[in-house]
Amino acid sequence: MTKLFDKNYPYNLANLITFGNITCGVLALYFIGKHDFATAIVLAWIAGALDIADGKVARRFGLSTEFGVQLDSFADFLSFVVMPSFLLFYALEKSSIVQELILGAIFIYYIISGLRRLVAFNLKVDAGGVEKYFEGVPTPLGAILLWVLYLLYSYGIVSSAWIIGALVLLIAWSLNSKLRIPHP
Repeated sequence: MTKLFDKNYPYNLANLITFGNITCGVLALYFIGKHDFATAIVLAWIAGALDIADGKVARRFGLSTEFGVQLDSFADFLSFVVMPSFLLFYALEKSSIVQELILGAIFIYYIISGLRRLVAFNLKVDAGGVEKYFEGVPTPLGAILLWVLYLLYSYGIVSSAWIIGALVLLIAWSLNSKLRIPHP
């Protein structure tokens, strides 16, 4: 039990919560593959709650470590970059192989942009450069924006996969932009 509160133990309480986030992200990908988007979205929201909880637990019990920071970024990459990209891509109706390839390239760009953002953020954390504002849209907010696009598309409010793709490009750009987003 004391190991749960040992900051040098890789399976301390904060890291276990982060592993729960990762588990939710992997399970969500499984359900996306089954076209069970509702279950995937529930798992994504649980992952989001766990992402908030792991940081609070780490700060509350002095469990913050470099390992935990890196683990959290891997969890964010899976749950807030890869998973929502797959969700939206697989939900879109593609009318041709050309459209599928172009949309696929757009989502790959989003994934690379999200990864770049997380790596850049970690380098700033390492250098002590975290301010009161995020520079660029944080990946959890990017994920929420992709889920909003999913809802707009699912309910027929935006019925064009091309428009969704253009909006995904805009969100991908915003991840590494100079936009200032207040840090919660």
